[in-house]
Amino acid sequence: AVAGAAALVFAVVRGSGGAAVEPIELADMDDRALYQAARPVVLGDTAAPVKVVVFSDFECPYCGQFAAQVKPPLKQEYVDAGRAQLVYYDFPLGGAHRHSFLAARAARCAGEQGRFWEYHDVLFGRQSRWSRSSGAPVDDFVEYAAELRLDRAAFESCLRSERYADVVTANRMLGDRLGVSGTPTVIINGRRLSNWSWGELKKAIEEAAGA
Repeated sequence: AVAGAAALVFAVVRGSGGAAVEPIELADMDDRALYQAARPVVLGDTAAPVKVVVFSDFECPYCGQFAAQVKPPLKQEYVDAGRAQLVYYDFPLGGAHRHSFLAARAARCAGEQGRFWEYHDVLFGRQSRWSRSSGAPVDDFVEYAAELRLDRAAFESCLRSERYADVVTANRMLGDRLGVSGTPTVIINGRRLSNWSWGELKKAIEEAAGA
């Protein structure tokens, strides 16, 4: 999926219940400030010798494939073993992916309760359902939180607000600055992969670990 230019203006649409559903306008930042503002979600030991950076969109079918087919063995074989760290950035494409920004915020709201990765998996697992919603799927996202036994009221309060709109916007801006043009984009120790299949990813991790 090829990303179009991000329209960095705040928007709340009818049916969203006050939830920010598009990027907001942020002041110009230098690279260091933008990196700090982006606040990626990490999984694994910070001292791991290999960093697997992923720019992803919750409404992207290929990102769904990565989440279902690549993330589980990556976590089991490398992250849990302390050999790699997974660094996740949001890159909501917008356009036809009209709910991806809201989904990114929803996962961040789940992260407040320590359940980002579980919510991440639910969003990708049910992507074909909520992505077809004619309006902002706020109620669907709240129900997913309830199924994960999150504090429903706290999650809904977070989602029906502007919280994390700045963080997700900074994620998108950072990706743009790095030349990310589609999702998922996978970078291992600074090397961008053209093929992120599990076999190629594993090979790249092993090469990086031995470098």
